[in-house]
Amino acid sequence: MGMNVGSEGDDDDVIGVINTTPLVDVMLVLLIIFLITVPVVTHTIPVKLPEEVDQKYAAKADNITLAVNKDGQVFWNEQYIPNQDTLLSKLKENSVKRPQPEVHIRGDQQTHFESIGKVIETVQQAGIIKISFVTQPPARG
Repeated sequence: MGMNVGSEGDDDDVIGVINTTPLVDVMLVLLIIFLITVPVVTHTIPVKLPEEVDQKYAAKADNITLAVNKDGQVFWNEQYIPNQDTLLSKLKENSVKRPQPEVHIRGDQQTHFESIGKVIETVQQAGIIKISFVTQPPARG
């Protein structure tokens, strides 16, 4: 630390220098604290996260494509399904096939979630295991 011990004739002069030594000491202490605590904060349970794979939609003949329009109407491969019971019976017919077909749901962006949820519930009641959602890929520009 620096000290100014006064000199002859300069008693009334104002010292215009800021002593930065305490500031540097505090900053170094904070830096050491952060370096010690950061590894503790970022420590998590080791989990192997799935990697994102961009796959093209492959339409197989045995896959079931269900479309739900914005009014909640359900279509099976472009054929209108009037009610949930009809959908359930058709899905049960297909659920016994081996290998079991996949259900691909295409929901309109403005469809209420309740309509999509009913379709998912019906697919589960039929015993079909694999359900996929078909989405529009983002525009790349």
